[in-house]
Amino acid sequence: MPLLGAHESVAGGLHLAFDHIRSVGGAALQIFTRNQRQWKPKPVTEEEQSLFAAAWQEAQPMPVASHASYLINLASGKEELVEKSIAAFTEELKRCEALKIPLVVMHPGSHGGDGVEEGLARFTKNLDRALELAENQVTVLLETTAGQGTGLGSRFEELGTIIGSSKHPEKLGICLDTCHIFAAGYDIRSEESYQATMAEFDKQVGIERIKFFHLNDSKKGLESRVDRHEQIGQGAIGVSGFANLLNDPRFADHPMTLETPKGKDLQEDRDNLKILRNLLKE
Repeated sequence: MPLLGAHESVAGGLHLAFDHIRSVGGAALQIFTRNQRQWKPKPVTEEEQSLFAAAWQEAQPMPVASHASYLINLASGKEELVEKSIAAFTEELKRCEALKIPLVVMHPGSHGGDGVEEGLARFTKNLDRALELAENQVTVLLETTAGQGTGLGSRFEELGTIIGSSKHPEKLGICLDTCHIFAAGYDIRSEESYQATMAEFDKQVGIERIKFFHLNDSKKGLESRVDRHEQIGQGAIGVSGFANLLNDPRFADHPMTLETPKGKDLQEDRDNLKILRNLLKE
Protein backbone atom coordinates (compact mmCIF):
# COMPACT_ATOMS: atom_id res chain seq x y z
CA MET A 1 0.00 0.00 0.00
CA PRO A 2 1.11 3.64 -0.37
CA LEU A 3 3.37 5.00 2.38
CA LEU A 4 1.15 7.60 4.08
CA GLY A 5 2.62 10.37 6.20
CA ALA A 6 2.83 14.13 6.65
CA HIS A 7 4.97 17.23 6.59
CA GLU A 8 6.18 17.75 10.16
CA SER A 9 7.85 20.56 12.07
CA VAL A 10 11.57 20.57 12.84
CA ALA A 11 11.24 23.15 15.63
CA GLY A 12 13.84 22.41 18.30
CA GLY A 13 15.89 20.15 16.04
CA LEU A 14 15.69 18.42 12.68
CA HIS A 15 15.62 14.99 14.33
CA LEU A 16 12.45 15.82 16.27
CA ALA A 17 10.39 15.54 13.07
CA PHE A 18 10.68 11.77 13.45
CA ASP A 19 9.06 11.94 16.90
CA HIS A 20 6.16 13.86 15.33
CA ILE A 21 5.65 11.48 12.41
CA ARG A 22 5.82 8.45 14.73
CA SER A 23 3.26 10.02 17.07
CA VAL A 24 0.70 10.24 14.25
CA GLY A 25 1.47 6.79 12.85
CA GLY A 26 2.98 8.04 9.61
CA ALA A 27 5.15 6.02 7.25
CA ALA A 28 6.56 8.89 5.15
CA LEU A 29 7.95 12.31 6.12
CA GLN A 30 8.51 15.70 4.57
CA ILE A 31 10.42 18.51 6.32
CA PHE A 32 12.07 21.87 5.79
CA THR A 33 15.79 21.43 6.41
CA ARG A 34 15.93 25.10 7.42
CA ASN A 35 13.54 28.01 7.98
CA GLN A 36 11.95 28.42 4.54
CA ARG A 37 11.72 32.21 4.99
CA GLN A 38 15.49 32.77 5.26
CA TRP A 39 17.90 33.33 2.39
CA LYS A 40 21.12 32.33 4.16
CA PRO A 41 20.51 29.72 6.86
CA LYS A 42 23.40 28.00 8.58
CA PRO A 43 24.85 24.78 7.14
CA VAL A 44 23.90 21.48 8.75
CA THR A 45 26.26 20.65 11.63
CA GLU A 46 27.85 17.27 12.29
CA GLU A 47 25.77 16.97 15.47
CA GLU A 48 22.57 17.56 13.48
CA GLN A 49 23.61 14.93 10.95
CA SER A 50 24.27 12.41 13.70
CA LEU A 51 21.02 13.07 15.59
CA PHE A 52 19.00 12.98 12.37
CA ALA A 53 20.54 9.69 11.24
CA ALA A 54 19.93 8.06 14.64
CA ALA A 55 16.31 9.26 14.80
CA TRP A 56 15.66 8.08 11.24
CA GLN A 57 17.04 4.64 12.03
CA GLU A 58 15.00 4.40 15.22
CA ALA A 59 11.78 5.57 13.59
CA GLN A 60 11.84 2.76 10.99
CA PRO A 61 12.93 2.81 7.37
CA MET A 62 10.74 5.46 5.80
CA PRO A 63 11.03 7.77 2.79
CA VAL A 64 11.98 11.34 3.66
CA ALA A 65 11.84 14.39 1.41
CA SER A 66 12.77 18.01 1.96
CA HIS A 67 10.74 20.94 0.67
CA ALA A 68 12.81 23.83 -0.66
CA SER A 69 12.30 27.42 0.47
CA TYR A 70 9.34 29.34 -0.93
CA LEU A 71 11.67 32.32 -1.46
CA ILE A 72 13.49 30.56 -4.29
CA ASN A 73 12.44 31.62 -7.79
CA LEU A 74 14.67 30.18 -10.50
CA ALA A 75 12.30 31.49 -13.20
CA SER A 76 12.68 35.16 -12.29
CA GLY A 77 13.95 37.73 -14.79
CA LYS A 78 15.57 39.74 -11.98
CA GLU A 79 19.27 38.97 -11.89
CA GLU A 80 19.75 39.58 -8.15
CA LEU A 81 16.83 37.32 -7.23
CA VAL A 82 18.04 34.60 -9.60
CA GLU A 83 21.54 34.61 -8.14
CA LYS A 84 20.17 34.44 -4.59
CA SER A 85 17.82 31.65 -5.66
CA ILE A 86 20.55 29.58 -7.29
CA ALA A 87 22.76 29.97 -4.22
CA ALA A 88 19.92 29.08 -1.85
CA PHE A 89 18.85 26.03 -3.82
CA THR A 90 22.44 24.82 -4.16
CA GLU A 91 22.77 24.99 -0.37
CA GLU A 92 19.46 23.12 0.01
CA LEU A 93 20.81 20.33 -2.18
CA LYS A 94 23.97 20.21 -0.05
CA ARG A 95 21.97 20.07 3.19
CA CYS A 96 19.97 17.16 1.80
CA GLU A 97 23.18 15.36 0.88
CA ALA A 98 24.57 15.92 4.38
CA LEU A 99 21.40 14.50 5.93
CA LYS A 100 21.18 11.70 3.33
CA ILE A 101 17.75 12.93 2.22
CA PRO A 102 17.42 11.71 -1.39
CA LEU A 103 14.53 13.94 -2.53
CA VAL A 104 13.89 17.67 -2.51
CA VAL A 105 10.56 19.16 -3.63
CA MET A 106 10.51 22.59 -5.29
CA HIS A 107 8.04 24.86 -7.06
CA PRO A 108 8.95 25.84 -10.64
CA GLY A 109 8.66 29.50 -9.71
CA SER A 110 7.08 32.53 -11.36
CA HIS A 111 7.82 34.15 -14.73
CA GLY A 112 6.82 37.54 -13.30
CA GLY A 113 4.82 38.58 -16.34
CA ASP A 114 7.41 37.69 -18.99
CA GLY A 115 5.42 34.72 -20.28
CA VAL A 116 5.40 30.98 -19.73
CA GLU A 117 7.92 30.13 -22.45
CA GLU A 118 10.49 32.62 -21.17
CA GLY A 119 9.92 31.54 -17.58
CA LEU A 120 10.35 27.85 -18.33
CA ALA A 121 13.59 28.50 -20.22
CA ARG A 122 15.01 30.57 -17.34
CA PHE A 123 13.93 28.05 -14.73
CA THR A 124 15.51 25.13 -16.56
CA LYS A 125 18.79 26.97 -17.18
CA ASN A 126 19.07 28.10 -13.56
CA LEU A 127 18.05 24.71 -12.16
CA ASP A 128 20.80 23.10 -14.23
CA ARG A 129 23.27 25.60 -12.77
CA ALA A 130 22.28 24.74 -9.21
CA LEU A 131 22.51 21.00 -9.90
CA GLU A 132 25.99 21.46 -11.34
CA LEU A 133 27.13 23.63 -8.42
CA ALA A 134 25.85 21.13 -5.85
CA GLU A 135 27.50 18.15 -7.57
CA ASN A 136 25.48 15.49 -5.78
CA GLN A 137 22.88 12.83 -6.45
CA VAL A 138 19.85 14.39 -4.73
CA THR A 139 16.76 14.10 -6.93
CA VAL A 140 14.76 17.28 -7.53
CA LEU A 141 10.99 16.82 -7.59
CA LEU A 142 9.15 19.53 -9.51
CA GLU A 143 5.86 20.14 -7.73
CA THR A 144 2.62 20.52 -9.65
CA THR A 145 1.14 23.94 -8.89
CA ALA A 146 -2.31 25.53 -8.78
CA GLY A 147 -1.67 28.19 -11.42
CA GLN A 148 -1.98 31.28 -9.24
CA GLY A 149 -0.79 34.51 -10.84
CA THR A 150 2.30 34.05 -13.01
CA GLY A 151 3.33 30.76 -11.40
CA LEU A 152 4.69 27.96 -13.56
CA GLY A 153 3.98 24.25 -13.33
CA SER A 154 0.18 24.13 -13.31
CA ARG A 155 0.03 22.48 -16.74
CA PHE A 156 1.55 19.04 -17.16
CA GLU A 157 3.12 20.07 -20.46
CA GLU A 158 5.11 22.78 -18.64
CA LEU A 159 6.68 20.16 -16.37
CA GLY A 160 7.39 17.98 -19.40
CA THR A 161 9.11 20.91 -21.11
CA ILE A 162 11.41 21.48 -18.11
CA ILE A 163 12.46 17.84 -17.93
CA GLY A 164 12.84 17.59 -21.69
CA SER A 165 15.00 20.73 -21.84
CA SER A 166 17.22 20.03 -18.82
CA LYS A 167 20.80 18.88 -19.18
CA HIS A 168 20.20 16.62 -16.17
CA PRO A 169 16.82 14.88 -16.69
CA GLU A 170 18.04 11.85 -14.73
CA LYS A 171 18.03 14.03 -11.58
CA LEU A 172 14.43 15.23 -12.04
CA GLY A 173 11.10 13.80 -10.97
CA ILE A 174 7.64 15.02 -10.00
CA CYS A 175 5.79 15.60 -6.75
CA LEU A 176 2.07 15.56 -7.52
CA ASP A 177 -0.10 17.69 -5.22
CA THR A 178 -3.79 16.75 -5.31
CA CYS A 179 -5.06 20.20 -4.31
CA HIS A 180 -2.84 21.90 -6.88
CA ILE A 181 -3.76 19.76 -9.87
CA PHE A 182 -7.45 20.04 -8.98
CA ALA A 183 -7.24 23.83 -8.69
CA ALA A 184 -5.36 23.85 -12.02
CA GLY A 185 -8.28 22.09 -13.72
CA TYR A 186 -7.42 18.38 -13.55
CA ASP A 187 -10.36 16.48 -12.08
CA ILE A 188 -9.73 13.32 -10.04
CA ARG A 189 -13.14 12.95 -8.35
CA SER A 190 -14.60 10.21 -10.55
CA GLU A 191 -12.86 7.07 -11.77
CA GLU A 192 -13.24 8.28 -15.36
CA SER A 193 -11.85 11.78 -14.75
CA TYR A 194 -9.03 10.39 -12.58
CA GLN A 195 -7.93 8.00 -15.32
CA ALA A 196 -8.14 10.80 -17.91
CA THR A 197 -5.97 13.04 -15.72
CA MET A 198 -3.33 10.37 -15.24
CA ALA A 199 -3.38 9.52 -18.95
CA GLU A 200 -2.72 13.18 -19.74
CA PHE A 201 0.12 13.26 -17.22
CA ASP A 202 1.64 10.14 -18.74
CA LYS A 203 1.41 11.69 -22.21
CA GLN A 204 2.99 15.01 -21.22
CA VAL A 205 5.56 13.92 -18.62
CA GLY A 206 5.61 10.16 -18.08
CA ILE A 207 3.89 8.48 -15.14
CA GLU A 208 7.19 6.98 -14.02
CA ARG A 209 8.43 10.48 -13.16
CA ILE A 210 6.06 10.72 -10.17
CA LYS A 211 8.10 9.88 -7.07
CA PHE A 212 6.12 11.60 -4.28
CA PHE A 213 2.62 12.91 -3.55
CA HIS A 214 1.13 15.68 -1.46
CA LEU A 215 -2.34 14.70 -0.27
CA ASN A 216 -4.42 17.82 0.27
CA ASP A 217 -8.11 18.47 -0.26
CA SER A 218 -8.97 21.86 -1.83
CA LYS A 219 -10.90 24.72 -0.23
CA LYS A 220 -11.66 26.03 -3.72
CA GLY A 221 -13.31 24.45 -6.73
CA LEU A 222 -12.05 22.82 -9.91
CA GLU A 223 -9.96 25.17 -12.06
CA SER A 224 -10.11 27.91 -9.39
CA ARG A 225 -6.32 28.39 -9.71
CA VAL A 226 -6.30 29.10 -5.97
CA ASP A 227 -3.95 27.14 -3.69
CA ARG A 228 -5.81 26.57 -0.41
CA HIS A 229 -5.41 23.25 1.36
CA GLU A 230 -8.29 21.60 3.25
CA GLN A 231 -8.64 18.52 5.47
CA ILE A 232 -9.18 15.26 3.60
CA GLY A 233 -12.82 14.86 2.59
CA GLN A 234 -13.82 18.35 3.74
CA GLY A 235 -12.99 20.16 0.52
CA ALA A 236 -14.03 20.28 -3.12
CA ILE A 237 -12.20 17.07 -4.08
CA GLY A 238 -13.86 14.82 -1.50
CA VAL A 239 -12.93 11.31 -0.43
CA SER A 240 -13.70 9.70 -3.79
CA GLY A 241 -10.80 11.47 -5.47
CA PHE A 242 -8.38 10.22 -2.84
CA ALA A 243 -9.79 6.68 -3.08
CA ASN A 244 -9.02 6.71 -6.82
CA LEU A 245 -5.40 7.68 -6.19
CA LEU A 246 -4.76 5.48 -3.16
CA ASN A 247 -5.99 2.37 -4.95
CA ASP A 248 -4.07 2.96 -8.17
CA PRO A 249 -1.67 -0.02 -8.34
CA ARG A 250 0.92 2.12 -10.12
CA PHE A 251 1.47 4.04 -6.89
CA ALA A 252 1.19 1.17 -4.41
CA ASP A 253 4.62 1.84 -2.88
CA HIS A 254 4.84 5.62 -3.28
CA PRO A 255 5.27 8.06 -0.36
CA MET A 256 2.27 10.36 0.10
CA THR A 257 2.37 13.13 2.71
CA LEU A 258 -0.28 15.45 4.09
CA GLU A 259 0.22 19.22 4.01
CA THR A 260 -3.10 19.99 5.66
CA PRO A 261 -3.63 22.57 8.45
CA LYS A 262 -3.06 21.30 11.99
CA GLY A 263 -2.65 22.27 15.61
CA LYS A 264 0.24 21.55 17.98
CA ASP A 265 -1.20 18.22 19.10
CA LEU A 266 -1.21 16.99 15.45
CA GLN A 267 -4.66 15.43 15.84
CA GLU A 268 -5.61 16.52 12.33
CA ASP A 269 -2.78 14.38 10.94
CA ARG A 270 -4.08 11.35 12.84
CA ASP A 271 -7.63 11.96 11.64
CA ASN A 272 -6.63 12.49 8.02
CA LEU A 273 -4.37 9.44 7.95
CA LYS A 274 -7.18 7.32 9.38
CA ILE A 275 -9.58 8.56 6.69
CA LEU A 276 -7.04 7.82 3.97
CA ARG A 277 -6.27 4.31 5.26
CA ASN A 278 -9.97 3.53 5.43
CA LEU A 279 -10.16 4.26 1.68
CA LEU A 280 -7.67 1.52 0.84
CA LYS A 281 -9.18 -1.59 -0.69
CA GLU A 282 -7.86 -5.06 0.11
